[in-house]
Amino acid sequence: MTDRTRPFLERIALHRPELRAWAMYDWANSAMVTTIISAVFPIYFSKVAGAGLPPALATQRFAIATTVSLVFVAIASPLLGALADTAGIRKKLLGFFMAVGILSTGAMFFIHEGDWRLAAALFVLANIGVAGSFVFYDALLPHVARPNEIDRLSTTGYALGYLGGGLLLALNLAWIQKPAWFGLPSGPGLTEAQATLPARLAFLSVAVWWLVFAIPLFRRVPEPPPVPRAPVPGPRSLVRMTFVNLAGTFRDLRRLRPALLMLLAFLIYNDGIGTIIRMAASYGTELRIDQGALIGALLLVQFVGIPFAIAFGTLASRIGAKRAIFVSLLVYVGISVLGFYMDSAREFYALAILVGMVQGGSQALSRSLFASMIPRERSAEFFGLFSVFEKFAGILGPAIFAATIATTGSSRNAILSVILFFVVGGALLAMVNVDEGRRMARAEERAKSRG
Repeated sequence: MTDRTRPFLERIALHRPELRAWAMYDWANSAMVTTIISAVFPIYFSKVAGAGLPPALATQRFAIATTVSLVFVAIASPLLGALADTAGIRKKLLGFFMAVGILSTGAMFFIHEGDWRLAAALFVLANIGVAGSFVFYDALLPHVARPNEIDRLSTTGYALGYLGGGLLLALNLAWIQKPAWFGLPSGPGLTEAQATLPARLAFLSVAVWWLVFAIPLFRRVPEPPPVPRAPVPGPRSLVRMTFVNLAGTFRDLRRLRPALLMLLAFLIYNDGIGTIIRMAASYGTELRIDQGALIGALLLVQFVGIPFAIAFGTLASRIGAKRAIFVSLLVYVGISVLGFYMDSAREFYALAILVGMVQGGSQALSRSLFASMIPRERSAEFFGLFSVFEKFAGILGPAIFAATIATTGSSRNAILSVILFFVVGGALLAMVNVDEGRRMARAEERAKSRG
């Protein structure tokens, strides 16, 4: 690192090896989110793996697979978080879930026409792998970053995720759309295996990308010490203590009122964010916006998100993470209003730019703000609960969206209904006393160290 580059790296909290290694995991796993969860695999599932099924049934089975995986992670993550803190195995559990995700994603190469059962099973495992790894990855944040770095590192991680996920997705789409450019089979008369090879190679590339770029985290980021409690004599006692500690986490969260309020606020406004993300493509399709434009808008969100995620980290350092989140929620209200009037691909792209400006910043700062208000030695336990709230955010929003359409007969009115989540979530966030929350968390740490 030269003297010229250090000030810039300090501004984005990448000036130490462990900070860079932690942030690179966002780069690594975001390829799975963009290619497998968002763009390529859902279409492949419907058109190839689900071939022969009615389109609505294929969509339903994909939705069921998504729900099963998220419910599993939501239920298991608090328990696994407590185990990780008790035994000091955050990185080992991160590695386990990452391995499940990588192997499942790589095995998608073997999905062919009509293999919807295999596709659904692998998608469930891959989703469990990536979502489970997030719990322990997030839990490392308050151990890697110092208090004055935590917002900037979280937002920089999101920025790297946008860049890494966007680059690989762009490459994947290029060889799917123009296979001849890459020496892959193309033209008429292809066998099923030849025609699907570019998409199947995209799945394999995600697994390789995820594995390679996750290596720095395991080499450079140290394992935080276990929770300082009485020595644990054996596996049975470890399991028993895990359940006892988890119960204690729930009790402590009620006592750490600012952190609890933050979780509730996040649950609600993130539900609105998730609804916009999940329903944007369906809404655009209903307005007869071309599929190519929809995928292009997704790529646009990825690359617009890079500088703005970093910008939100800078903004948070000046006005505080809480106020910066308020800025993002105001923009989301504007997005909902503009979405009500949208009727062209050009306007859809404009909305994509606005979403890219605030999506990463709002979620990254929510992560870092919560991390600053919890005891650091029990970060995996608390981020296990954070994962529960994150996974169940997104249930109520689409339900209200659908109910509004059923009641009013208009998707445009449903878009406006999402504003409610930003207003209510923002009101709860306004009640969060950040300084008090941080003071209580540090007091909890001191009490535990003395005990």
